[in-house]
Amino acid sequence: MELQWPLIIFTTLVAWSAGLFGTQALMAAFGTGKRAQVPAWICSAVLLAAGGIAVFFHLEHWERIFNGFGHLTSGITQELIAIVVLAVVAVAYLVLMRKSDDGASVPKWLAWASVALSVALVAVMAHSYTMAARPAWDSVLWILYVLGNACALGPATFAFLMAAAPPAGQPAGRAADAGAPAGLAALVGAAANALAALAFAIFLQLSAGSFADVGYYFDPTHPTKAMADAAATVGAQAPLVWLGTVAVGAIVPLAAAFLGKRSGNWKLWAPVAIIAALAGAVCMRVAFYNLGLSVFMFY
Repeated sequence: MELQWPLIIFTTLVAWSAGLFGTQALMAAFGTGKRAQVPAWICSAVLLAAGGIAVFFHLEHWERIFNGFGHLTSGITQELIAIVVLAVVAVAYLVLMRKSDDGASVPKWLAWASVALSVALVAVMAHSYTMAARPAWDSVLWILYVLGNACALGPATFAFLMAAAPPAGQPAGRAADAGAPAGLAALVGAAANALAALAFAIFLQLSAGSFADVGYYFDPTHPTKAMADAAATVGAQAPLVWLGTVAVGAIVPLAAAFLGKRSGNWKLWAPVAIIAALAGAVCMRVAFYNLGLSVFMFY
């Protein structure tokens, strides 16, 4: 399948946005990270808007997108519902946060609801790609992988925002301390991302055996076009999957999160984790589309 760059950008930015909003809501539920709440909300909103704009470049006739909204089983409809619900909750979150005494607190029920909706948005978005007709896509591990992206990017971004605005009397470039909740969330999130990336990488490596053997040498719908070789196609993605996604996109963010939590210097290590996680996310999505072959490999 051809690379769908608008969708690669869309899924990456939405996972990042939801991960960041979910992280700030989690911190609010525990009553911490107040000085980064407003910057985090703004960054999350910008990322969600950018992702929404990117998806329109995938459509030659974007106005026809409304034709699919009447079908609740449509993946794009489910994504829209999840995004709209999260956006409404995010607006309520901002209003209540700004009305609070310190300008950075929200009710715990709203904080936990925001965490749950952030997870739901990422899961719904990833689920819309799972389909039996494309064996390399048809796995719950893909959903867990995209959730892993959110778990790595969101907490690392929040930790950076915390470090960028230290309280009075604290050295610049450091979070509240090495064991701060934001730092712990970044480390746990990076670990979850690493496990999910490794699991989905193994699944993709083994996906060659999932395609049907139809006994043709040439595509019957295009007589001059040879059938795709599943084993060769899967093998060709190894550098993207293992070097780009696992080594750079999973191990490097985990190492950076560990060093950030140990030193408290998130102004240095959070950007390393974010850049590496983004690079890995893009590499995996490129491999994902390259392996988006039909179960019969006719196209």
